Amino acid sequence: MTDARPIPDQTPTPDQVESQALDDEILSGGENVYVAPPWKLMWWRFRKHKMAMVSAVILILFYFTAIFCEFVAPYDPDASFIQYKYAPPTKIHIRDAEGNFRAPFIYQTQRGIDPQTLQIGYVEDTTTRYTIRFFVPGFEYKLLGLIPTNIHLFGVPEAGEKQGVFLFGADRLGRDMFSRIAYGARLSLSLGLVGVFISLVLGVILGGISGYFGGWVDTLVQRTIEFIRTIPTIPLWMTLSAALPVDWPITRVYFGITVILSLVGWTFMARVVRGRFLAMREEDFVLAARLNGATEMRIILRHMVPSFLSYIIAALTLAIPGMILAETGLSFLGLGLRPPAISWGVLLQEAMNLRSLVLSPWVLTPGFAVVISVLAFNFVGDGLRDAADPYAR
Repeated sequence: MTDARPIPDQTPTPDQVESQALDDEILSGGENVYVAPPWKLMWWRFRKHKMAMVSAVILILFYFTAIFCEFVAPYDPDASFIQYKYAPPTKIHIRDAEGNFRAPFIYQTQRGIDPQTLQIGYVEDTTTRYTIRFFVPGFEYKLLGLIPTNIHLFGVPEAGEKQGVFLFGADRLGRDMFSRIAYGARLSLSLGLVGVFISLVLGVILGGISGYFGGWVDTLVQRTIEFIRTIPTIPLWMTLSAALPVDWPITRVYFGITVILSLVGWTFMARVVRGRFLAMREEDFVLAARLNGATEMRIILRHMVPSFLSYIIAALTLAIPGMILAETGLSFLGLGLRPPAISWGVLLQEAMNLRSLVLSPWVLTPGFAVVISVLAFNFVGDGLRDAADPYAR
């Protein structure tokens, strides 16, 4: 009696074919694979992770916007279009009322009151249109804080004060949400990087000392880490943030929030570094360096830390979203950065008003920016983690 079970389809998927092709490309390099530097091997493996590549492009765009926010933003983030309070996102057209294709343009928006609901609404006046232009003059600013200029990425200069192009709508004071989100990216994204850098320094130093020397030093550092990690994170953040003086300037509050997040976030990095040091302190290359007369500090900084630098990079990439979310949460609750500072958490305070949220849902746009940036960092961290061991198959 024959077995009539169907034979499973073993046809490889397109992703498997592409991954195998990339592996074959790496292996076909012959000796180049064995002499390639670690960063190149990491790149070869990292580019196999499609979502990590896409997320890396997104993060590059986000940080470009954060660095050059004055250039990207069409309007001053504090400038108000009084006649456009809670205006919806402006519709961009490429086809006019007659059906002719044109360069991207917007129509003049008229404000009125719905006679049935008595709610303020906006309608387009198709008799007046404004062409969206690139590299247009606008408000004065200093590029990178050094070069005075008034050129902006896009805008409708011929409209003047009569009409604005609000890609993400306007807030309760008629301020352009896109411009404010671009400015908020500078504080929110940079705070994550600065906070993680401080956490890296503390984690590598304390975790390295704990794992390398052991003994009572290891016990002291580990008990300190355990004590900090047993404290509930959110109440600790709220307590430390509330201790900041209300009359502090924005820069000092920014520095204080960064230090607070770093003092809590260094414990994870210290645990990672300690584990790696415990695994490597008896390795042959460490013993050879010690017998060669190298100092303890040189062994740590020149031999041990570089050997697992890829793991540190992956861990840092996964830690940055936590910093961004912490700042957003504290600022949303009014315990972090405060107006007139502009961050994504500060902008989300607009969504605390339920009536505004129902009538103007675009005030939640900063929340989508937070979600996209956090997901992008997580995908990039996954890609770096997979590429951290470039010799693995």
